[in-house]
Amino acid sequence: MTLRLMILMLSVFLTGTNYAQEKTKIPKEKKMGAYLMVYFKDDTHGLYFAISKDGYSFTDVNSARPIIAGDSIAEQKGIRDPYIYRAPNGMFYLALTDLHIYAQKAGYRSTEWERDGKQYGWGNNRGIVLMKSPDLINWTHTVLRIDEAFPELGDVGCAWAPELIYDEKEKKTMMYFTMRFGKEKEKVYYTYMNKDFTAMETMPKVLFEYPKQNTAYIDADITRVGDKYHMFYVPHEGTAGIKHAVSESVNSGYVYEEPQVDPERVGCEAPTVYKRIGENKWVLIYDIYRINPHNFGFSETSDFINFSNLGRFNEGVMKSTNFSSPKHPSVIQITTREAKRIARHWKHKIK
Repeated sequence: MTLRLMILMLSVFLTGTNYAQEKTKIPKEKKMGAYLMVYFKDDTHGLYFAISKDGYSFTDVNSARPIIAGDSIAEQKGIRDPYIYRAPNGMFYLALTDLHIYAQKAGYRSTEWERDGKQYGWGNNRGIVLMKSPDLINWTHTVLRIDEAFPELGDVGCAWAPELIYDEKEKKTMMYFTMRFGKEKEKVYYTYMNKDFTAMETMPKVLFEYPKQNTAYIDADITRVGDKYHMFYVPHEGTAGIKHAVSESVNSGYVYEEPQVDPERVGCEAPTVYKRIGENKWVLIYDIYRINPHNFGFSETSDFINFSNLGRFNEGVMKSTNFSSPKHPSVIQITTREAKRIARHWKHKIK
């Protein structure tokens, strides 16, 4: 074989490989066969996986033990608020709050918070953990410090509850998260991520201005349905509950709606939505943090106007079979093959 021919064949191979990588797509919904829930727990500040075949009954894959310890990936030695997302390039991305609220008790620091609570308020972290995986088993991670990425933002008081969505117009992954400066009121900001999912490309901007002045709002979750974007979030005005806003643009134009969506009469936060496979139904989950032990509540909708109360885990049709006291979930559809891969890795039997 001549050198020229070898170079030509290598060129064709590399071109084909790059083409295949560029053409990787998210499997169609008809290929999906299970659901993956990610969550964390206050007692460990670690990451957990639970699988469901029907979208109603979830089973933790590692017998209610963390699949990744928070102190192995986070600057503050603990993670919170995990969000999982399947990117158009076929990779799985996780975004998590870099914060351990019991780090002093756990021996990770000598003070209650990383910085003075009187000056910066509760939590007062400045970091987000970014993770990516091709197979939901092998993960790499990056700690993203908001204050170091954009010092011109000012005195970052917190960076919480990051979530991800693909912006079809910009052709980029958009990350949005709760942020405040000093002890000011929290708002949700958005930014665009680089192609390697390791850094922000744009300075964070306010996503939505809550119409009632001097009211903090947190924990936004955006779901695209048709040509509409449905955002659920939590304003802090009296008892915290879930509210809904709609826009035709992913990063602007959200129209405020007054009614509270969730049926709870105690504080709720961390809304997230997943679609039932093959059905015109979406499930809204919320973390009922004002009860002990913590639990999730569930409501179901077909039109994002009317919501049916499905109750809490293990108090209705929704079941957590081998875990309790979960915090801040997110759920994605996965294929049967992906579910089996996870189960095999963690020596878990899918029920």
